[in-house]
Amino acid sequence: MYRWILEPAEREALLANIAIKSADKNYQVIVEISCVLSPEELFAVRRAYHNKYKRCLEEDVAANTSGHLRQLLVGLVSSFRYGGSEINAKLAQSEADALHEAIKNKNKSNDEIIRILTTRSKTQLVATFNRYRDDHGIAITKKLSDEGSDEFHKAANLAISCINDHKKYYEKVLRNAMEHLGTAEDALTRVIVTRAEKDLKEIKEVYYKRNSVHLEHAVAKETSGDYKKFLLSLMGKEE
Repeated sequence: MYRWILEPAEREALLANIAIKSADKNYQVIVEISCVLSPEELFAVRRAYHNKYKRCLEEDVAANTSGHLRQLLVGLVSSFRYGGSEINAKLAQSEADALHEAIKNKNKSNDEIIRILTTRSKTQLVATFNRYRDDHGIAITKKLSDEGSDEFHKAANLAISCINDHKKYYEKVLRNAMEHLGTAEDALTRVIVTRAEKDLKEIKEVYYKRNSVHLEHAVAKETSGDYKKFLLSLMGKEE
């Protein structure tokens, strides 16, 4: 519950540090912070991380990763994307083709995947992902999953999911957190706390549409005590 009292940038910096230091190296949190937040919000998190830990976020990510995974994650956390709504259809076509070739060639062309995911605006990337689906009859996330299950492919898949539709992505995180034996409290808390003042209402709607159960009811069923009361209060529902 202590995470809720922190300012958003400080809270995200703390979550990033916990993820980096965790034994299982939870890169999911790093990807979420890098790909869901606006450029200004991400910059604020990097500044908060610097102030709190006397190191830069990119430095700690790089120190705990290697190879193409390091290049991707450092590129994502250090990016300051253009936030406009313009789309270059020709570029979307050419980079959808480039991604197709890179995925087909597996580890030989990861640099192209990294370049595209870490430099383009979110709007441009969504256009590219849509172009990919239209041209190849399969979502790029599904193709990535089919072609590789190493850490790089998993992180790239997460980044695409967060950029493409972060509300749908968070719905899946919440569903997975409560579907498995023993609720994954860290994931459940992270999503509800970090999105409570942003778009949790919309995420709740996506959850209901996907599961035919209100998120509040699912949370109430899977949690108890003060923790349950805390989460329900953030969702705007008292017991």
